[in-house]
Amino acid sequence: MKETIYTIPVNDAYEAGHPCPLCTLQQKLDSDLVEYYLGPALMEPDVRKTTNEKGFCQKHLTDLYCSEENRLGLGLTLHTHIDDLINDLHPGIEACRPGSKKNLFKGREKDYRKNIREMAQRVKKREDGCVICDRLENTMDRYLDVIFYQYFIDADFKKRFDEGQGYCLPHLSFLMYGAAKYLNQNQAAEFLTQLSCLEKRCLETLRDDVEWYTLKYDYRNQDKSWKNSKDALPRAIRRLSGDCSLKPRQ
Repeated sequence: MKETIYTIPVNDAYEAGHPCPLCTLQQKLDSDLVEYYLGPALMEPDVRKTTNEKGFCQKHLTDLYCSEENRLGLGLTLHTHIDDLINDLHPGIEACRPGSKKNLFKGREKDYRKNIREMAQRVKKREDGCVICDRLENTMDRYLDVIFYQYFIDADFKKRFDEGQGYCLPHLSFLMYGAAKYLNQNQAAEFLTQLSCLEKRCLETLRDDVEWYTLKYDYRNQDKSWKNSKDALPRAIRRLSGDCSLKPRQ
């Protein structure tokens, strides 16, 4: 397969045996990209051009800062990005201000309101831009292609997939959208049948663990074993939200 560069992290994630291998893949990729944008690449003209234009989302700005690596490099990146924001947005914001000499809408109320909304959309687009999110999305899509390819040609991979621990809801929908994008009708039928069985089995186990966790608060069950329910709540939250930052108490 040509995409060997993508098969290695996919196989590593599935062999690790963690819940939701797609979360494992995404976390590793996310960490690698934060490191990349704090490394020597930040001084490359094409990289700086992209970070100037797209910037970073709230999460990744926080990740870049909290990594405590290359604060100088982060400062340089943010400096030129903010400069780009000023040059891009300020003239438009000034132009849509009622009474501005640059306002082209002659005071007509519906036109100046429309102008403000359009400018707000431009600001929102800049706010939502993120070079890390874009690369995450593109690379995860390549990983998805690899997963489907290996599922139908590699019996060992298919077995690991079918006998796995299921997927969080965000990555369950990700797989389903991928099936619609990459698989023919017969392949989609086979894949979704197995995915449905896998997810049902895993969710039923999680439901039972959460139920037993609640039943342990009944004094009649005080001396009974916790079974596998001590970390049921954080596991349930991770399964429902895809948030792997929540760790069970020790």
